[in-house]
Amino acid sequence: MMNNSEIQSVKNKFGIVGADSALNRAIDVAVQVASTDLSVLVTGESGVGKERFPQIIHQYSARKHNKYIAVNCGAIPEGTIDSELFGHVKGSFTGATSDRKGYFEEANGGTIFLDEVGELPLSTQVRLLRVLEAGEYMKVGSSEVYKTNVRVVAATNLDMSRAISEGRFREDLYYRLNTVPISVPPLRQRGDDIYLLFRKFATDFAEKYKMPAVSLSAEARMLLLHYPWPGNVRQLKNVTEQISVLETDREISKETLLSYLPAQAVGSNLPMVTPASGDKSFNSEREILYQVLFDMKKDMNDLKKLVNDIMRGAGMHVEDMQMAQPEMHGYRDIRHSIDDVQGLETSFQPEQGVQTTPVSSPSVTQIKAHRDIQDMEEYVEENFSLEDAEKDMIKKALEKHNNKRKYAAQDLKISERTLYRKIKQYGLE
Repeated sequence: MMNNSEIQSVKNKFGIVGADSALNRAIDVAVQVASTDLSVLVTGESGVGKERFPQIIHQYSARKHNKYIAVNCGAIPEGTIDSELFGHVKGSFTGATSDRKGYFEEANGGTIFLDEVGELPLSTQVRLLRVLEAGEYMKVGSSEVYKTNVRVVAATNLDMSRAISEGRFREDLYYRLNTVPISVPPLRQRGDDIYLLFRKFATDFAEKYKMPAVSLSAEARMLLLHYPWPGNVRQLKNVTEQISVLETDREISKETLLSYLPAQAVGSNLPMVTPASGDKSFNSEREILYQVLFDMKKDMNDLKKLVNDIMRGAGMHVEDMQMAQPEMHGYRDIRHSIDDVQGLETSFQPEQGVQTTPVSSPSVTQIKAHRDIQDMEEYVEENFSLEDAEKDMIKKALEKHNNKRKYAAQDLKISERTLYRKIKQYGLE
């Protein structure tokens, strides 16, 4: 496993910016697998920078002095992609006026990068599978078998499991390509890397266009870090270039930055308004829900205690209850509301055969013996702590994922940085 200085050396060489642990892990795997001839599948959302990893693999392999060819499979028409990859012979189709070498012949001894490999037609997938299994292929229009010694690195932003289940991608080819998987994290999960990339791009464009570099106000920086960046690094770079060229004020406000972001992506992921002093802030919708439930439970307990105190009133007889019939109906309405919230199936109604006509001064205890209101005989103060619940959820998430904070944070729907702060806060290190 590479140390931090070795990983940083790779980043400097290939222009990779960031300190995210998942990004470092992807680089480490790429360098380790480079010395082998194993096939590699790089996965990640569009715009995360998947194209850097085949370059790393090629440059750190024994093939680095031979050809490296990158092919965008999604940009080649279906009717010509077999010819592009494997070549063709003269007369094999209209317009084939001479023999042509394909990419696998050109890259013999080197590395070929198949970007957007999930877009390959099924017929081409069969040809590619043969190359991976036997190192053999046939040109279009020829029956002659050719040999090739090519290292294949593929990349896709598709959900391959779904593509396989829908019959759009061969399962056997997937497992051949996915001998060594490398997952590149999306920008929204990389924390402070977002701001580091912005500064890098701002400096680059300042040099390119001969103007001062743009900077962000405190609010704009918070927006930058909390925006979901559906286009990932590519989108961040484009936005930074637009701002660098179009804005005359070199300090960018939150409102200015918002004008460059697609409205449909601006929503719940943005930072909440900072509350006034003494107000409670929340780090996720989960915490807000807990607080709402806690407040509701507290209100119900207060209401139950109030009604219980009334029922325990000294000297309260059946005659008093009959005279206060409207009030008792009001109590029944309250009781039904509580039952609806708590999901109880009981209702506060007299059981069949209960005496409601005046009798000789019955006690409150005698009245209770004919009614199913045992839950109101004693008020129990429940201690429902939001902090304890949150701490317990974090512990369970960490145990579930063997203390891997990245996956625990994804399970809890919070950022890895927020999880780290909570771990320190509750002493769970």
